[in-house]
Amino acid sequence: MPLGANKVALYGASADTGTAVLLSTATASSSASLSFTLPTAYKQVKFGFYNITPATDTVLFEFNASTDGGSNYNVTKTTTFFYAYHWESDAHSGLGYITGSDIAQGTGYQTLMRDVANDADACGTGELTLYNPASTTYVKQFCSRTATYETRDTIEDSYIAGYLNTTSAVNAVDFKMSSGNIATGTIKMWGIK
Repeated sequence: MPLGANKVALYGASADTGTAVLLSTATASSSASLSFTLPTAYKQVKFGFYNITPATDTVLFEFNASTDGGSNYNVTKTTTFFYAYHWESDAHSGLGYITGSDIAQGTGYQTLMRDVANDADACGTGELTLYNPASTTYVKQFCSRTATYETRDTIEDSYIAGYLNTTSAVNAVDFKMSSGNIATGTIKMWGIK
Protein backbone atom coordinates (compact mmCIF):
# COMPACT_ATOMS: atom_id res chain seq x y z
CA MET A 1 0.00 0.00 0.00
CA PRO A 2 1.65 3.29 -1.03
CA LEU A 3 1.96 5.85 1.72
CA GLY A 4 1.77 9.60 1.42
CA ALA A 5 4.50 11.78 2.85
CA ASN A 6 2.58 12.15 6.10
CA LYS A 7 1.51 8.51 6.63
CA VAL A 8 3.12 5.84 8.78
CA ALA A 9 2.82 2.10 8.07
CA LEU A 10 2.01 -0.12 11.03
CA TYR A 11 2.40 -3.89 11.15
CA GLY A 12 -0.79 -5.58 10.03
CA ALA A 13 -2.82 -2.38 10.10
CA SER A 14 -5.68 -2.61 7.64
CA ALA A 15 -7.38 0.68 8.56
CA ASP A 16 -6.21 4.19 7.73
CA THR A 17 -4.02 5.23 10.65
CA GLY A 18 -4.41 8.94 9.97
CA THR A 19 -1.82 11.63 9.82
CA ALA A 20 1.48 11.24 11.65
CA VAL A 21 2.71 14.41 13.34
CA LEU A 22 6.35 14.69 14.45
CA LEU A 23 6.12 15.83 18.08
CA SER A 24 9.65 15.62 19.43
CA THR A 25 13.25 14.70 18.60
CA ALA A 26 15.95 13.84 21.14
CA THR A 27 19.61 13.31 20.20
CA ALA A 28 21.95 11.52 22.59
CA SER A 29 25.42 12.78 23.37
CA SER A 30 26.73 10.54 26.13
CA SER A 31 23.23 10.70 27.68
CA ALA A 32 22.14 8.61 30.67
CA SER A 33 18.65 8.34 29.13
CA LEU A 34 16.26 10.01 26.70
CA SER A 35 12.78 10.74 28.09
CA PHE A 36 9.58 11.92 26.42
CA THR A 37 6.36 13.43 27.73
CA LEU A 38 3.44 11.83 25.90
CA PRO A 39 0.61 13.84 24.33
CA THR A 40 -3.00 13.09 25.22
CA ALA A 41 -4.55 13.86 21.82
CA TYR A 42 -3.31 10.80 19.89
CA LYS A 43 -4.53 7.19 19.67
CA GLN A 44 -1.02 5.99 18.86
CA VAL A 45 2.41 7.27 19.78
CA LYS A 46 5.28 5.97 17.66
CA PHE A 47 9.01 6.22 18.43
CA GLY A 48 11.75 5.77 15.81
CA PHE A 49 15.30 4.84 16.87
CA TYR A 50 18.16 5.93 14.61
CA ASN A 51 21.83 4.85 14.97
CA ILE A 52 21.59 4.08 18.69
CA THR A 53 25.12 3.36 19.97
CA PRO A 54 26.09 2.59 23.58
CA ALA A 55 29.10 3.95 25.42
CA THR A 56 29.60 0.48 26.96
CA ASP A 57 29.94 -2.64 24.79
CA THR A 58 27.44 -5.53 24.90
CA VAL A 59 24.53 -3.83 26.66
CA LEU A 60 20.74 -3.74 26.33
CA PHE A 61 18.69 -0.84 24.96
CA GLU A 62 15.52 -0.63 27.10
CA PHE A 63 12.36 1.36 27.78
CA ASN A 64 9.90 1.90 30.60
CA ALA A 65 6.78 4.00 31.08
CA SER A 66 5.36 6.33 33.72
CA THR A 67 1.90 7.32 34.92
CA ASP A 68 3.15 10.19 37.10
CA GLY A 69 4.83 12.45 34.55
CA GLY A 70 8.24 10.77 34.75
CA SER A 71 8.75 10.83 38.53
CA ASN A 72 8.86 7.01 38.39
CA TYR A 73 9.38 4.69 35.43
CA ASN A 74 7.90 1.48 36.82
CA VAL A 75 4.66 0.52 35.04
CA THR A 76 3.76 -3.17 35.44
CA LYS A 77 3.97 -5.03 32.14
CA THR A 78 3.74 -8.46 30.52
CA THR A 79 5.83 -8.90 27.36
CA THR A 80 7.25 -11.30 24.81
CA PHE A 81 10.57 -11.22 22.91
CA PHE A 82 11.64 -13.29 19.91
CA TYR A 83 14.28 -12.76 17.26
CA ALA A 84 15.97 -13.93 14.09
CA TYR A 85 19.75 -13.67 13.81
CA HIS A 86 22.58 -14.26 11.35
CA TRP A 87 26.31 -14.12 12.07
CA GLU A 88 28.50 -12.09 9.71
CA SER A 89 30.77 -15.15 9.35
CA ASP A 90 27.73 -17.24 8.25
CA ALA A 91 28.62 -19.71 11.05
CA HIS A 92 25.21 -19.46 12.78
CA SER A 93 21.69 -18.27 12.10
CA GLY A 94 18.32 -19.01 13.59
CA LEU A 95 15.08 -17.95 15.22
CA GLY A 96 14.42 -18.02 18.93
CA TYR A 97 12.38 -16.92 21.91
CA ILE A 98 14.36 -15.15 24.64
CA THR A 99 12.81 -15.88 28.04
CA GLY A 100 15.39 -13.67 29.76
CA SER A 101 14.15 -10.65 27.78
CA ASP A 102 10.43 -11.01 28.52
CA ILE A 103 8.59 -9.77 31.60
CA ALA A 104 5.68 -11.41 33.45
CA GLN A 105 3.89 -8.75 35.51
CA GLY A 106 7.13 -6.96 36.38
CA THR A 107 7.98 -3.27 36.65
CA GLY A 108 11.53 -3.34 35.24
CA TYR A 109 12.72 -1.87 31.96
CA GLN A 110 11.80 -3.86 28.82
CA THR A 111 14.63 -4.86 26.47
CA LEU A 112 14.26 -3.60 22.89
CA MET A 113 17.79 -4.43 21.61
CA ARG A 114 20.23 -7.00 23.00
CA ASP A 115 24.03 -7.08 23.15
CA VAL A 116 24.39 -3.76 21.32
CA ALA A 117 27.98 -3.26 20.14
CA ASN A 118 29.84 0.02 20.49
CA ASP A 119 32.18 -0.55 17.53
CA ALA A 120 32.70 2.49 15.31
CA ASP A 121 30.43 1.02 12.62
CA ALA A 122 27.81 -0.54 14.96
CA CYS A 123 24.38 0.71 15.96
CA GLY A 124 20.77 -0.28 16.52
CA THR A 125 17.63 1.00 14.82
CA GLY A 126 13.91 0.33 15.06
CA GLU A 127 10.55 1.53 16.30
CA LEU A 128 8.12 1.23 19.19
CA THR A 129 4.38 1.92 18.99
CA LEU A 130 2.16 2.51 22.04
CA TYR A 131 -1.57 2.20 21.47
CA ASN A 132 -4.02 4.54 23.19
CA PRO A 133 -1.61 5.56 25.97
CA ALA A 134 -3.96 8.26 27.34
CA SER A 135 -6.82 5.79 27.96
CA THR A 136 -8.12 5.62 31.53
CA THR A 137 -10.22 2.53 30.74
CA TYR A 138 -7.92 -0.04 29.11
CA VAL A 139 -4.43 -1.48 29.51
CA LYS A 140 -1.94 -0.19 26.91
CA GLN A 141 -0.64 -2.55 24.22
CA PHE A 142 2.67 -1.94 22.49
CA CYS A 143 4.81 -3.54 19.81
CA SER A 144 8.38 -2.98 18.70
CA ARG A 145 10.74 -4.17 15.99
CA THR A 146 14.46 -3.48 16.08
CA ALA A 147 17.57 -4.35 14.08
CA THR A 148 20.80 -4.51 16.07
CA TYR A 149 24.44 -5.00 15.12
CA GLU A 150 25.59 -7.15 18.03
CA THR A 151 28.95 -7.64 19.70
CA ARG A 152 29.56 -11.02 17.98
CA ASP A 153 29.34 -9.38 14.52
CA THR A 154 25.74 -10.54 14.28
CA ILE A 155 22.57 -8.88 13.00
CA GLU A 156 19.56 -9.46 15.24
CA ASP A 157 16.01 -8.74 14.05
CA SER A 158 13.90 -8.54 17.24
CA TYR A 159 10.13 -8.52 17.77
CA ILE A 160 8.81 -7.33 21.12
CA ALA A 161 5.19 -6.94 22.18
CA GLY A 162 3.17 -6.72 25.33
CA TYR A 163 0.91 -4.59 27.44
CA LEU A 164 1.38 -2.00 30.15
CA ASN A 165 -0.94 -3.30 32.85
CA THR A 166 -2.45 -0.02 34.00
CA THR A 167 -5.74 1.75 33.36
CA SER A 168 -4.10 5.04 34.32
CA ALA A 169 -2.95 7.28 31.47
CA VAL A 170 0.67 6.63 30.47
CA ASN A 171 2.20 10.09 30.18
CA ALA A 172 5.97 9.60 29.90
CA VAL A 173 8.44 7.11 28.40
CA ASP A 174 12.15 6.67 29.13
CA PHE A 175 14.85 4.97 27.01
CA LYS A 176 18.26 3.94 28.35
CA MET A 177 21.06 1.38 28.18
CA SER A 178 21.25 -1.36 30.83
CA SER A 179 24.72 -0.05 31.74
CA GLY A 180 26.49 3.15 30.79
CA ASN A 181 25.22 5.96 28.60
CA ILE A 182 23.68 6.24 25.17
CA ALA A 183 26.79 7.50 23.35
CA THR A 184 25.03 8.67 20.18
CA GLY A 185 21.72 8.26 18.40
CA THR A 186 18.40 9.95 17.80
CA ILE A 187 14.87 9.10 18.90
CA LYS A 188 11.86 10.74 17.24
CA MET A 189 8.29 10.69 18.59
CA TRP A 190 5.18 10.94 16.39
CA GLY A 191 1.53 11.21 17.30
CA ILE A 192 -1.01 9.43 15.10
CA LYS A 193 -4.73 10.24 15.36
